[in-house]
Amino acid sequence: MASSMSYVEFVMEQLAGAGTITCRRMFGEYGLYCDGKYFACVCNDRLLVKITAPGEALLPDCPRGVPYEGGGEMLLPDAEDRETLAELARVTCAALPEKKKKAARVKAAADTRDKIDYKKTEKHLYLPRTPAIVEVPEMVFFAVDGQGDPNISPDYAAAMELLYGMSFTVKMSRMGGEAPAGYFEYVVPPLEGLWWTDEPGFDGRAPADKSAFRWTSLIRQPPFVDEAVFAWARDRLAEKKPDLDVSRVRFWRWREGLCAHVLHVGPYDTESASIDRLAAFLQGEGYEADFSGERRHHEIYLGDPRRTAPEKLRTVIRHPVRKRA
Repeated sequence: MASSMSYVEFVMEQLAGAGTITCRRMFGEYGLYCDGKYFACVCNDRLLVKITAPGEALLPDCPRGVPYEGGGEMLLPDAEDRETLAELARVTCAALPEKKKKAARVKAAADTRDKIDYKKTEKHLYLPRTPAIVEVPEMVFFAVDGQGDPNISPDYAAAMELLYGMSFTVKMSRMGGEAPAGYFEYVVPPLEGLWWTDEPGFDGRAPADKSAFRWTSLIRQPPFVDEAVFAWARDRLAEKKPDLDVSRVRFWRWREGLCAHVLHVGPYDTESASIDRLAAFLQGEGYEADFSGERRHHEIYLGDPRRTAPEKLRTVIRHPVRKRA
């Protein structure tokens, strides 16, 4: 089973403290480089790091594995431990031989590109430390609409595959020499979701019957993505995965406007406490919720529930608002 680009991106973000992390396709999987030096790979959604004496000293009890049958043994560190992972990358690369100068120059030139991470450059939109009022500008999204319980619905699982497939097709376009005009290096933004039911004024408190959920799942795109780039990515994804119904994905320019949001830390099922906190904030500031049309209960998922303990999940809860009359 080939590794998913969402997992490769997750690992690269976890390793960011070690230096400039880049990846290359390698035998159908991905090789990882730190400041131009190959030191690890991702195979079958597993991170494997070259074995060196300093790496073994840092993690003496680290399990080992092989990237493929017949491959050399490598370390299998815990990808969740960001600080230790970055230190392992640093000491491993320091112990590995230097690359030849010509290759190093070529790689260094490629690695000087700035990588935009909207979670860091636009913290006011993605990391509200306290409840806050925010004006959300127009952005470009890939979006998929559906309904049903996201925990068991195959429809929701298919939407995730479509959104990540489209997003990483655009992101990796440079590697295939097909980067659109204006392309720059960036981190794929987090998954987002708009949620509602047939009952008006839904504020995010889960209904007793979760099959009543209606939703739009979406992932923000960089500004160079227009309808032509969207059409190209959709066609490329259809070629790679003909079993996917790419017609479900839509291109969406959306200005959310005046909102209030709060950061929820913990399992999704405990969001009611943060929703109460947001409602109390609005009351004190003279605002009220303004659910209507496309202005719905909005969640931005900063953590991956497949790899993050429920108590550590971070979710931005955002509600459309207006000044109270």
